[in-house]
Amino acid sequence: MIDFIGKKQWFFLGSAIVVIIMIISLAAFGLQPGIDFSGGTSMTLSFTPQVEQNQLRQELTALGYPEAIVQRSENNFFIRIKEILPEEKEVLISGLETGLDTEILVLDYNAISPVIATRTARNAGIAVAIAAVAMLFYIVWAFRRMPSPFKWGTCAIIALIHDVLIILGIFAILGQVANVEVNAMFITAVLTIVGYSINNTVVVFDRIRENRTKGISPDFAVTVNSSLTETLARSLNTSLTTLCVVLALLLFGGATIHYFVLALLFGLLAGTYSSLCIAGPLLVIWEKKEWSQLFPWLAATKKAA
Repeated sequence: MIDFIGKKQWFFLGSAIVVIIMIISLAAFGLQPGIDFSGGTSMTLSFTPQVEQNQLRQELTALGYPEAIVQRSENNFFIRIKEILPEEKEVLISGLETGLDTEILVLDYNAISPVIATRTARNAGIAVAIAAVAMLFYIVWAFRRMPSPFKWGTCAIIALIHDVLIILGIFAILGQVANVEVNAMFITAVLTIVGYSINNTVVVFDRIRENRTKGISPDFAVTVNSSLTETLARSLNTSLTTLCVVLALLLFGGATIHYFVLALLFGLLAGTYSSLCIAGPLLVIWEKKEWSQLFPWLAATKKAA
């Protein structure tokens, strides 16, 4: 028997520290919007013979694109610049071939206007909000026979927000240090993690409901702790098998899905942790109304003062 509930203060403290860092990162750096959300032109180029990243960046500046974002992926380069017309793209490719004395193969080309990009960003935000609200109502309905079902749904959504904030914060940091952009694939990854995290939490909550109905203990904390221990193997096995697939995609998948898979990886780890260490212990605190146990260090500090 693992004492999840007895260690809940440490879980909450660790999560609070990580989430605060992620929120500060989001506030300080923000997310680096990709072409889907800000508009512009992106291309993936292959060079024969190969060129250096600094050479390519300097040549783009010389051709009038000093704001260009250049990222290397294996032997290819991803370039993002302002929105240009197809004929301007041909002029740019020709100029790069002449200036770098190389032949260029355009592997991928996308152009999105700022108007469409703004609409995409708005729709992405609406999609995430609708998913969270739908999950809340689903859990309230699924646990409608339990006392205060809204409490169960709210705890699950808090764990979900914890996971989403971690993903957003990590990508804000990556955007600052490595120019990693978020695009429509990133939103897909976030929605996938939303579903995965809620699924894990519902499995844990369902076991808590079963054990409470059986009356294995009059102490709700003991019931929850027993349920978390019973579902631990299932949660870890599911996460590990999913993690194998995600790692395979990360190592052998194409460059276009690299950051999508990276978001899934971080979200998978955060979702597994929050289902076991945040949602259940939070439910115990709410059930017993022991709010001071969320952060007992603060309560002890106030008492000493």
